[in-house]
Amino acid sequence: MINAGVVGLGSMGRNHARVLAQMPDVNLASLADVDGETLQQIARTYKTRAYTDHRQMLAQEQLDMVLVAVPTRMHKEVALDVLSYGAHVFVEKPLAFSIDECQMMIDAARTAGVHLGVGHIERFNPAILELKRRLDSGQLGRVFQIRSRRVGPFPSRVMDVGVVFDLATHELNIMEYLTDSPIRSLYAETEQEIHASHEDLLSALLKFENGSVGVLDINWLTPTKIRELSILGEGGMFHVNYLTQELYFYENNYANGWEGMVALMGVSEGRITRYEVRKREPLVEELEQFVEAVRNQHPPLVTGQEGMRAVYLAEKLVQSGQQHQILNVNGV
Repeated sequence: MINAGVVGLGSMGRNHARVLAQMPDVNLASLADVDGETLQQIARTYKTRAYTDHRQMLAQEQLDMVLVAVPTRMHKEVALDVLSYGAHVFVEKPLAFSIDECQMMIDAARTAGVHLGVGHIERFNPAILELKRRLDSGQLGRVFQIRSRRVGPFPSRVMDVGVVFDLATHELNIMEYLTDSPIRSLYAETEQEIHASHEDLLSALLKFENGSVGVLDINWLTPTKIRELSILGEGGMFHVNYLTQELYFYENNYANGWEGMVALMGVSEGRITRYEVRKREPLVEELEQFVEAVRNQHPPLVTGQEGMRAVYLAEKLVQSGQQHQILNVNGV
């Protein structure tokens, strides 16, 4: 039995507590949050111990893993406390405010001999996993462009970071995962329309090492929630709806395939296929994988290093938006 604790009971923290409480091989031992009323309500729901100070929780509990779902500005402080305690740590994305903070957490996890996982939840979306399988099989051939649209209304709960760190980090991680190629340069335009202190709109162009082009459309200004990704290549175009977990393939009728290779003869409309995807809550998949990594002592699917890479790319996008310049990207 894995003894788990959760620090931070905002929107994501409450969901983490819900999923952990339902897992048969996990004991949700304790919760911590500075909001005593919310804390007591959720603790009663799951019949677990409650603390208004995470340090007190660490001093009194015997925990194997701790999930950190506090605001981003507090990630480093709480994670370092847990790592010093000696438990495995799962931190919601973005991993931290800066790559320097990320590196401190990575180093502390290595010193403690424990895992540091990062909550890039879309990596566990069944539609993305099926898309990755088909891309790896060569179905699309050479990739020309990958385009992500992640827009919706302004979330009043997010005050310490802007839309780049909160939303674009999802897509930056997914794009490099799907293309299996690092971003080598980027250009961003950002705007601040309603957020008090950070950008709430991002339009960006990315160039990958393999020659593919990436397009990001991210904002908190759209009155409806849209989460979608398309990837265009020789064989046609895949389209994913993250929210409904649907995957479509729009075939290029001029692309002739043989022995896993694709020859691009032109472009015309072909068949449209909707693939069967076994739908499941990505958070359940994500936490099950991290618990398995803790139990079997193997690295989590999304490591601290990958989390730091997303933060580094987010920093570059913010910088580009401020300077209105194309920026090169290194191997961080």
